[in-house]
Amino acid sequence: MPPTEPPPKNASPRWPSAAFWLKAAACTIVGWSLLHGALSILPGASPAPAVPAPQPAATAPAAAPAPNPLAVPAQLAAVPDLGKAAFSTIDVIVTRNDTLDRIFRRLKLNLADLASMRSLPRAREALDSLKPGDALHFEHKDGSLYSLERRLNESETLKVSRDPQAGLKADVLVNPLETRMRTVHGVIDSSLFESVEAAGAHDQTAVALADIFAWDVDFVLDVRPGDEFVVTYPEIYRDGAYVKDGPIQAAEFVNQGRTFKAVRYTDPDGGSHYYTPEGKSLHKAFLRAPLEFTRVSSRFNSARHHPILNLIRAHKGVDYAAPMGTPVKAAGDGRIRFAGRRGGYGNVVEIEHSASIVTVYGHLSRFAHGIRDGAHVTQGVIIAYVGMTGLATGPHLHYEYRVNGVFKNPQTVVLPGADPIEARWREDFLTKSAPLLASLSPVTGPMLVSR
Repeated sequence: MPPTEPPPKNASPRWPSAAFWLKAAACTIVGWSLLHGALSILPGASPAPAVPAPQPAATAPAAAPAPNPLAVPAQLAAVPDLGKAAFSTIDVIVTRNDTLDRIFRRLKLNLADLASMRSLPRAREALDSLKPGDALHFEHKDGSLYSLERRLNESETLKVSRDPQAGLKADVLVNPLETRMRTVHGVIDSSLFESVEAAGAHDQTAVALADIFAWDVDFVLDVRPGDEFVVTYPEIYRDGAYVKDGPIQAAEFVNQGRTFKAVRYTDPDGGSHYYTPEGKSLHKAFLRAPLEFTRVSSRFNSARHHPILNLIRAHKGVDYAAPMGTPVKAAGDGRIRFAGRRGGYGNVVEIEHSASIVTVYGHLSRFAHGIRDGAHVTQGVIIAYVGMTGLATGPHLHYEYRVNGVFKNPQTVVLPGADPIEARWREDFLTKSAPLLASLSPVTGPMLVSR
């Protein structure tokens, strides 16, 4: 075998051919695509070799066309088409002055769908009465409405959906509610709300408890540590999830040694009220205090030093300090005798409740809508808002209670009661109230106490 001749000096090195680099690039691209999921190998197929095996020179047929190194092999599938638009969901909380038309325009939804939906009787009535805080759930595709949901109440939901043949349709879905009766017992350590929460109930039950006994107990000034309560009420669940506390069915409150009991009775006419175990109404003809106040800044006093006039002058009402704008309620049913500006009272409302009783509300910032001379009001309706007009050093309500022209202390005057339960319903009342009142008996086991 002849010896191999060394390469001549200064000879240029031999680089791989262009075909080699094209094949290498193709292999790199395919390998990267397989690694990152852009390409996949079809089931049952085996990948083709990146570089064909060389054939012996003696048996090689005529040269075949060179393969395109950038072509995707037939066994590889491309990425699925992601260009199709998916459904979009939007949750909207209704704000003040919102209408369905404004919401549709804000979300750029098809107004033709809105017109079609409002032609559905069930949908139009439910969606034309939107209130701030309502929740709406939309599902759409490129602005075309496919579904809309709005909860009507705890047990019913309106659902508007698109049918492929019939177009939009409306249904009311019923979500069954489960009621579980509970009785909780607590001792007040600091506040009624904290004690009710410690006993396992919720704020709405604390508010309801205070409302029931509001005519007998001042829950701002009279409640003391050691006062006790027992409450029987339903808890309402939907699909196993807690929704809210239902109305109190029976309650007992011990305030500074005085015991008050109440039971809820719904008469055959559908009216629900709270009564004592003997059937006397707990509802009084007048509220003890006509607003939610912070403190009593000045009590009924026949010889008070006036802070502005700097003289001794009888204070013939009670001043309730409260933030500016706090709603003021009518203490009882009656007719507005005067609403306007009057001397040191500033903005004032006078309500005539009967031929003998008049209540007065002074230093108001403004009057509620519809409050004018001669207008009739019912107990608890908002008539005005706390201010400091007239002779006032800070925001508060000056409240007076007059009987036959004589000023009475609103905090101690005996309030006239409402009518007792009707005689024709007394037997039904006693039968239905007995098990509810029995639920207030002390239960065995540890007592839940607020800390």
